[in-house]
Amino acid sequence: MLGTSPEGKGGVAAVVCVLQREGFLDRHAVRYVVTHAEVQAMGKLALAFNALRQLLAVRLTGVKPLVHAHCSSRASFYRKSVLLALARAMGCKTIFHLHGGEFRQFTMDEVGPVGRWWIRHTLEKSSAVIGLSPSWAEFLQAFAPRAAVLVVANSVKLASLPPVLPEEDGRLLFLGRVEKKKGVFELIEAVAVLSAQFPHLRLVLGGEGALAEARARAAELGIADRIELLGWIDPVEKAAEMERASIFVLPSYHEGLPMAMLEAMAARKAVVVTAVGGIPEAVQDGVNGLLVEPESVASLAGALQRLLADRPLRLRLAAAGRATVEQRFDTELMLEKLATLYARLDGAAQ
Repeated sequence: MLGTSPEGKGGVAAVVCVLQREGFLDRHAVRYVVTHAEVQAMGKLALAFNALRQLLAVRLTGVKPLVHAHCSSRASFYRKSVLLALARAMGCKTIFHLHGGEFRQFTMDEVGPVGRWWIRHTLEKSSAVIGLSPSWAEFLQAFAPRAAVLVVANSVKLASLPPVLPEEDGRLLFLGRVEKKKGVFELIEAVAVLSAQFPHLRLVLGGEGALAEARARAAELGIADRIELLGWIDPVEKAAEMERASIFVLPSYHEGLPMAMLEAMAARKAVVVTAVGGIPEAVQDGVNGLLVEPESVASLAGALQRLLADRPLRLRLAAAGRATVEQRFDTELMLEKLATLYARLDGAAQ
């Protein structure tokens, strides 16, 4: 299995941590090979060569390993696509597991004819292609008609213990990279719009990125005292922040199926998210969360105002969100689908 460092940040690292924690890698004799980490360019190149070295070492023993790559867009795609092509040249079966929320934009807008040919070739030559939601699978199948596409949604482990920390009224939580395409600056503006109506309103941003710009924008809007910039937080800190929050907000421009959103739903938090990527297939507006338009301060502020002013609505959406995760996104469902796929590609029961 090829992917980013489990100690890293982002959705792929979170998925890999689930696979490790649940013993999936051990049960299926999976060797996890890090192909990306938060290092300099030469370090990333060294990781890619190390992945190739490990693949060659296994292949020289006579074994043809199944190669499962967690992929995103741009550099991530090119690194993994080359490794997958080399694996196939050695006679290995391969799985292309797409996570990147900007893959459609990357494929249709950012690359030329040769790049699109390589993307289509990579998908169609893979033994299986995994999309995180039906809409992503539909896009992949339409773009690469001969690809063997299936859906394996991201998942989260449901907490069995009650919260330790009390929920704080008016505390909004964002988890992700602090940058424009995550909707952070619209979120800051929405908080400014609502600040007079809700004196206890507070926005907590957990993630690295444009922290100085976010702080400066909050100061310009006169709400510097309403913003907490935590930087990157570890799983223990994230769990604590999730317990303290009353609403989880992720107003991204693009997404796959965000792990942070599923974790918030599992933690019984009302979610306000944009109707992009696979999100609308997990969140129904007014049923188990609120959907807003990307890049719209008015839409975002309106949804937050509804939840901040209506605690019963907030609790109802939170309970429905938890039920959605229990029914459709529990970890056991993902593990079962992956195990079935491995068994099929290996040609033997696991």
